[in-house]
This record gives sequence, C-alpha cells and structure tokens, in this order.
Amino acid sequence: MRRPTRRQRLALAALLALAVVLVTVDYQGRAFGGLRAGTESVFGPLQHGVSAVVGPVGRFLGGIPHLASSGRRIDALRQQNDDLRRQLAEQALDTARAEQLSRLTLLAGLGQYRVLPAAVIGFGPGPGFEWVATLDVGARDRVVPGQTVVSGDGLVGRVKQVGATTCTVVLAADPGSSVGGRIAGSGQLGLVTGNGTAAMRLTLLDPNARVSAGDRLVTGPYGASTYVAGVPIGEITEVGADTGGVGPRTATVRPYVAFTRLDLVGVVLTGPRTDPRDSVLPPKPPR
Repeated sequence: MRRPTRRQRLALAALLALAVVLVTVDYQGRAFGGLRAGTESVFGPLQHGVSAVVGPVGRFLGGIPHLASSGRRIDALRQQNDDLRRQLAEQALDTARAEQLSRLTLLAGLGQYRVLPAAVIGFGPGPGFEWVATLDVGARDRVVPGQTVVSGDGLVGRVKQVGATTCTVVLAADPGSSVGGRIAGSGQLGLVTGNGTAAMRLTLLDPNARVSAGDRLVTGPYGASTYVAGVPIGEITEVGADTGGVGPRTATVRPYVAFTRLDLVGVVLTGPRTDPRDSVLPPKPPR
C-alpha cells in the first residue's frame, strides 16, 4: 500500500483541524448551519469521533464561570456563619455579665456597700503572691490599696497595688492571704486562710467552740483586718478533731467564689455604717 505524500498529510491535518473547530462550534450552539450542512457528508464520521473528546472539554470550560460563582457564594456563607457565631458569643457574654452584675448589685444592697464594678483583665502570680488578679479600674476611679473586692457570690480578695487605670488584687485563695471570719448564728470568730485550688482553712479563736459542717462564714473583725464586715466567705465542709482545748480548733471551708472563673467583680469604695452581720448571706436551703 502506497504511503500518503507530504501534501496529502498536510491536507488531512487541515481537514482534522477544521473538523474539530466545527464540532466545538456545534457543541457551543453557534449558528454555522450553512457551513455545517456543506461539510456533514465529508466529515460526518470523523465528527462523531472527535465529539467524544471535545464534548467533555467543552462542558468543563463552560462550567468554569459557575465554579467561580459557587466559590464566592461559599465564601460569603462562611463569612455569614462566622459573623453569626461571633454575635451569639457576644450575646452569651453580655447575658452572663448582666447576671453577674445583678448578683453583685444585690450583695451590695444587702451589705450597704458602695461598690465600683470592674472586669478581671489579668490573672496569675504576682510579687510575693501566687493568686493575683488585675482589674480594669485604678486610682482615677478612687481605688486605693486595702479595699475589699467582692463578686455576686462573696469575698474575692483585697486591693494590693494601684495604678492610674488598673489595680492588682490578692485573692482570698492565696496561701499568704488571711481574713477574719465569723460563723453565722453562733458568732464564733476565727482566721480563714487561703489554700490555692484546695479548700480554705479556718482556725477558731476558741479551741472549745462548737462548730459543724454546714456552718457558714462571713468576714468579721480580726486584728488589723481591712476587709469590710459581713461579706460571705464560704461554708464549712469538715471539722477537725476536738483537741480538748489543748490546741486550736480547725475546719475546712469551701469558698463561695470560684476564683479560677472570675469575670465581673466589685471594689468596695465605702463600707457599711453598721455591721450587716449575717444579712448578706442567702437563705439557707432546707435539708
């Protein structure tokens, strides 16, 4: 069989290229009816073979604008989803803080404390202390060292250092922190010492004092204590062995305040004119 000449090969290549063009145009639906009608008899068999290749390519190329549009829609939906999540988080935070402020206002009213609300903006060890919080109020807000800090649940600590716009608070949970406590009802006095994440410790002044689990404590006079009176401290959960008056009587105290979850607190600018005693404590639940 005779091999095609170079001219024949070039003609065949040109015809194939023209066939591809016609098939692609046909697939895209363009109006070349007259030209197509004149060439169908020549390129009909070839057109079917080429369409199998060109068809998927045409579909892919035609879908590219739709892919870009879909990508933009997905990005927009993702942005809307992120915005919605952020709004829900902000609403939850506002709701939580509103509840904390409500409890703080109630405690201040019961104890007749003049309180300056503040947010905890820092937490960690400080000079000489392990449990320290930083608040977003300072000297310009009339905050001074020694002031009592409370939350809606009870005693938080006392102001240690004051800057122009912030202050440092030593938490009552710090092992180096002690506060005078008074048992509600009996009035027995003692010293409550922090113990970090563990329960606080109460050392009673009277070694023969009667004390039992469930007794509640508020701040009371003890030495040169600067804490305002009547602030709830916590509840006794365990009483140490009776020493028969030979040694100090001790007890374990669960604080009312969750020191690791502090958010909204209040600095007591002015204490009560009279000792509120046990009036700030919430009603004791029935057993």
